[in-house]
Amino acid sequence: MGKSKWNYRGVNIEKGGGMKIQWDQTLQLIHVGVGVLSIAVSPNGHQLVSGLRDGIVRIWNVQTGQQIGDPLHGHTWPVNSVAFSPDGQQVVSGSDDETVRIWNVQTGQQTGNLLHGHTSHVTSVAFSPDGQQVVSGSWDETVRMWNVQTGQQIGDPLYGHTSYVTSVAFSRDGQQVVSGSYDQTVRIWNVQTGQQIGGPLHGHIYSVTSVAFSPDGQQVVSGSWDETVRMWNVQTGQQIGDPLYGHTSYVTSVAFSPDGQQVVSGSDDNTVRIWNVQTGQQIGDPLHGHTSPVTSVVFSLDGQQVVDGSDDTTVRIWNVRTRKQIGAPLHGHTSVVTSVAFSPDGQQVVSGSNDETVRFWNVQTRQQIGDPLHGYTLYVNSVAFSPDGQQVISGSDDNTVRIGNVPTQQQIGDPLHGHTNYVTSVAFSPDGQQVVSGSYDQTLKIWNVQTGQQIGDLLHSHTFRVTSVAFSPDGQQVVSGLDDNTVRLWNVPTGQQIGDPLHGHTWPVNSVAFSPDGQQVVSGSWDETVRIWNVQTGQQIGDPLHGHTSGVTSVTFSPDGQQVVSGSYDQTVRIWNVQTGQQIGDPLHGHTDHVSSVAFSPDGQQVVSGSGDETVSIWNVQTGQQIGDSLHGHTTYVTSVAFSPDGQQVVSGSYDQTVRIWNVQTGQQIGDPLHGHSEYVTSVAFSPDGQQVVSGSWDKTVRIWNVQPEQQTGALPPSHAFPINPITSSLNSPKLVASSMSKDIFASPNAQSQLDNSLQLPQEFPMDISISRAGFAHMTINFFFGFFLGCVGDLETNTKS
Repeated sequence: MGKSKWNYRGVNIEKGGGMKIQWDQTLQLIHVGVGVLSIAVSPNGHQLVSGLRDGIVRIWNVQTGQQIGDPLHGHTWPVNSVAFSPDGQQVVSGSDDETVRIWNVQTGQQTGNLLHGHTSHVTSVAFSPDGQQVVSGSWDETVRMWNVQTGQQIGDPLYGHTSYVTSVAFSRDGQQVVSGSYDQTVRIWNVQTGQQIGGPLHGHIYSVTSVAFSPDGQQVVSGSWDETVRMWNVQTGQQIGDPLYGHTSYVTSVAFSPDGQQVVSGSDDNTVRIWNVQTGQQIGDPLHGHTSPVTSVVFSLDGQQVVDGSDDTTVRIWNVRTRKQIGAPLHGHTSVVTSVAFSPDGQQVVSGSNDETVRFWNVQTRQQIGDPLHGYTLYVNSVAFSPDGQQVISGSDDNTVRIGNVPTQQQIGDPLHGHTNYVTSVAFSPDGQQVVSGSYDQTLKIWNVQTGQQIGDLLHSHTFRVTSVAFSPDGQQVVSGLDDNTVRLWNVPTGQQIGDPLHGHTWPVNSVAFSPDGQQVVSGSWDETVRIWNVQTGQQIGDPLHGHTSGVTSVTFSPDGQQVVSGSYDQTVRIWNVQTGQQIGDPLHGHTDHVSSVAFSPDGQQVVSGSGDETVSIWNVQTGQQIGDSLHGHTTYVTSVAFSPDGQQVVSGSYDQTVRIWNVQTGQQIGDPLHGHSEYVTSVAFSPDGQQVVSGSWDKTVRIWNVQPEQQTGALPPSHAFPINPITSSLNSPKLVASSMSKDIFASPNAQSQLDNSLQLPQEFPMDISISRAGFAHMTINFFFGFFLGCVGDLETNTKS
């Protein structure tokens, strides 16, 4: 159907060919191995191919459940997408290792050379109807066509998308390709010329997740995070009628019926909906039954049934005419069901799940055929330095807070027990004598560092999880952002909430920070607004700062407190006048992917931004113009940026596992990249004297580097067994200290500590830090808009990508 997996989910299903054939009623469960990411069934229904997280492709005999031959080795990173050729003789696979490979099913050997050209993860692959070509889509924002016989790329890459390509599909005649992307567009390409046919199909206001051609190739259907399904005329490029409204959360999967008269869609709102293509009207009521998001939908070959899979771990089959569920749900999976497909004869269903199983089901009896698969685990949430750098505090999924001695690397005393759910954020007080911790148990707790005892009453009243916290400059107050859309202020000595919650945001609050004088608080939210609050009165100051067209990921005050800078998933940086609430000048355009981190220079004259487009940009605050060219060097997302105390250098961290230092005047990289981390670098900061840089990484280490010369001076070993999770944080402190939740490590020259933290999220999300002249270091979570929709529930099962 041309649907590719989302980057954090488990499985794709792609049917090879459209033959109607008989499937044996005694299929075995196929134990495909660890981490199934993609499966496809051969056209004759006798074989199944699976792509795995371990980079291996395996082919199975559906009748016996036995693996055919040896595993297909070659990929060095997870295999995201697999598909059979129309004749069933070949398999194509796409991988995070940036390659596409074609395999001979009979011999298990790779056919010719690997198809090399993409410069980032390959997310979706498909054969042309005649089997002579392969199309692939990638995070490098391109679509590429390949000659199956020669293994050569056909023509130039198809350029046009400005963000990840998520889904590709051929038209039935093989003359066109459709692609969907995080850039919110659908594009149609001429296979012969490689040219885009018409302009991008604009209409969606968030990422496009799934695309498919109608059987006659005259229409395209697309689903999006904007909660709509849209139909497009391939010839004119125009949207057909109004968007199909009805879903109340992300549309995750779309498909045409075999006769092209209906479209089915699945959504994070837990429903399946069927639409009349001619009228654009929903047919009957939504198909209710799932208790978690629907991840995959498909029609049976006769168009009489729809099968879907869901995060609630069930597969359900529906009668299209009666709108009724056929029998009971297919229970068996123990985790999210990510993809489903009918057998060609409609007698069986195959399902894939994050429980690392592939299961076959008998449609008539509703029984599972065979046994299940197994598998997965957890994360670490938060770490922070004490102001004197002698201690480290950590919060963990084991519900405890632990304090460690940095020189000896030993734990100090027993863990601080008290929280009843994950500890998501920790911070030292400015004097280093106290620790504040936030948790999924909806509380904040204050601890005495010397005794390990909880001090005073708990900061109760949270009815939802804490997403971001920050100390005031004097350490007497804490501000917290919550996923109930509120901002709250707390008196640290008394443990009491100050006044009522600050209401105004209509979506979860992602980032909060105090002004340098402690009189104001700024907050950014997924409701696309920035809001400024009076700390004394608890009132919003003026109207919300409107302008961003997607979630606000990072906010911080300028050193003089007169301006606020914000970064967003709309790819812009915006600067605001605190007094008037007006945007200063135009948005700072230049990035071609989400802005993940923003920071003011110490003199407040410049802003630095890091982006998912792999670049760092420096901007003139007065003119709003980019200063020089973007700083190129990183080979994937830039996650964190910070100015040196003298404003002459910028440090950046990236998913490419490196830290890089840049000369602000020349725009040149200073020396070689700082290598050492073995996983994504998520947070970076300069020491107050500018002589050292500290970095935090998913490899569970904190590393300190000498800026002159560029060499690592030390590494802090992990205190927990899993990668550090994202958070947000801000702080001031007198040494190379401070960090908030696990991945946030940074330093600041002032003698006061301030930090904000956030929810535990899946491992796909970077952090950013900003350090102002006044010493404010502000780190912000960078995650996709959709991830926050599941935060009210159990993030282990409900987080969205």
